Amino acid sequence: SSFPSILLLTTLLRLGLNVASTRLILLRGDEGITAAGKVIASFGGFVVGGNYAVGIVVFIILITINLIVITRGAGRIAEVAARFTLDGMPGKQMSIDADLSSGLITEEEARARRQRINLEAEYYGAMDGASKFVRGDAVAGILITFVNIIGGLLIGVFQKSMPLDQALSTFTILTIGDGLVSQIPALIISTSVGILVSKGGTTEANLSKEMTLQVFSKPKALGIAAGILGGLGLIPGLPTIPFFILSIATGLAAYGLRQAKEEEAKKQEVEQAQRRKKKEQPRPETVPLLDPISLELGYGLIPLVDKGFEGTGLLERVKALRRQIAQDLGLTVPPVHIQDNLELRPNEYRILLKGSEMARAEIYPNNLLAMETPHLKGKVEGIPTKEPTYGLPGVWIRKEEKDRAITLGYTVVDPTTVIITHLSHIIRMYGHELLGRQEVQQILDTVKTNYPKLVEELVPGLLSLGAVGKVLRNLLREQVPIRDITTILETLADYGSMTKDPDLLTEFVRQALNRTITKQHQAPDGYVYVLTVDHTAEEAILSSLQQTEQGTFIALDPKLMEAMMDSINRNLPKFLNINQQPAIICSPRTRPFLKRLIERFIPNLDVISYNEISPQVQIRSLGIVGLGNAD
Repeated sequence: SSFPSILLLTTLLRLGLNVASTRLILLRGDEGITAAGKVIASFGGFVVGGNYAVGIVVFIILITINLIVITRGAGRIAEVAARFTLDGMPGKQMSIDADLSSGLITEEEARARRQRINLEAEYYGAMDGASKFVRGDAVAGILITFVNIIGGLLIGVFQKSMPLDQALSTFTILTIGDGLVSQIPALIISTSVGILVSKGGTTEANLSKEMTLQVFSKPKALGIAAGILGGLGLIPGLPTIPFFILSIATGLAAYGLRQAKEEEAKKQEVEQAQRRKKKEQPRPETVPLLDPISLELGYGLIPLVDKGFEGTGLLERVKALRRQIAQDLGLTVPPVHIQDNLELRPNEYRILLKGSEMARAEIYPNNLLAMETPHLKGKVEGIPTKEPTYGLPGVWIRKEEKDRAITLGYTVVDPTTVIITHLSHIIRMYGHELLGRQEVQQILDTVKTNYPKLVEELVPGLLSLGAVGKVLRNLLREQVPIRDITTILETLADYGSMTKDPDLLTEFVRQALNRTITKQHQAPDGYVYVLTVDHTAEEAILSSLQQTEQGTFIALDPKLMEAMMDSINRNLPKFLNINQQPAIICSPRTRPFLKRLIERFIPNLDVISYNEISPQVQIRSLGIVGLGNAD
């Protein structure tokens, strides 16, 4: 910041020396070339070298470099820097005020930053003005030179009676020497001005260090320069050896820098890998989280991950499965973690839910699975097996046998479809376990964007987040979709003030979703085919209920339970004749307890109540579920 003042003082001192030397040259020039001092005489004699024209040309070149090149460029840089610094001051002040208001900096730091901004503005403003002194100094040097030569000739010839050639020789040498003595320092100071103002946008305090870093940061640029230097050395007439030496030196520097950068990059990769590995390794006091769903494959099934028989691998099929379940059930399935497991047999896979194995099977990745149907026209040769999901008999056949198997009445699927079907079955069976409080909160947040009052009234005003989640899990456990989440939440808001029991609230919600449940069980002819529970069986179930602090339990007599299950098993084959999913219908009071009783023996058997069937749909009973002679 003190440089502008130093620049002004040096300019004035140098001009003072110019005036003093001019006085000596004009008054005592007739005494010889040492009249103005040995320094001036030495500079003049060295540059002129016995030829006045050479001395004048060299001096003009120095003046031109200083005046046109350096001082003009430095002045322009200083002018632009000062302008932009002043224009940017309001924004910098506002930034400091914002940081101070937000508590990012203290009052002392804010004061120091403001002072630094003011000093910066003053510096560039002073440098802008000081550059005008430099330019004026260069112009003054030219004028002083002409004054010395013309004035010296006139004084020497007319006042001192010197011969013209002697006067021209003496005053030219003295003038050029005086000009060099003053202009060389002026050139150095002008250069320093340019360096200081042009360095304002850099971050390194050490200019040489910064230049070295930037020049040698790109080995490719040095390599190109080495090639150009080598090409110049091949041009006839140019010095071959110097260019080749420079080319080799530059090329070696480029090669060395490239090797150093590659080693540094490898070192950084190793360090990053170590950091990632260290980060991935759980600390002893940290319990690693289990994947909600994971699919482990033997090494023989790994090719199925990226590409299946028809070009669609497991990854894409799993994504499609997640979308399909979201559309069917309204459940957002978390990402399925697919990984290999060397402990499995090569063609074996297993499905895990929260770390627990739910299913395991073995398939043949290079074959197709042909499953038997009731209308087979013949047999196809292959490896006998059972379909992993539903246990249907089947055969693993070669791909060439596909058309023949289809002609014989088999249902043919590829190995990827077998895995996806198995995975879909597991997710649908146990999807309710994937719905935790965090997932319920995400559902509520989504609904809140369009129905804010509904969510605000329900949670936590009427029900807790856990109670809402329990109702949703109850629905998913019995394969009731929760896509109509608005109706579900509206029903909970209506009955939440009457009861907090999640099981009872689930029954109210099921009744509100009667159209959805009806659609699930409605046959193509429009009827709902069911087994009807008689009044005696319902009374037996209701009379066996026991209330405890943990909830309501069924304590039905084992003989009655056995009789009821026999009655159900006798009637279930009737649904096969009409190709319909079996279901049992009973009163709303009995439904949850009957479902709880039956699911121990037949988990997939649906139990619905009369209130869950739309009034416009007719119910047809295929049989009666009773107690028989157990009474």
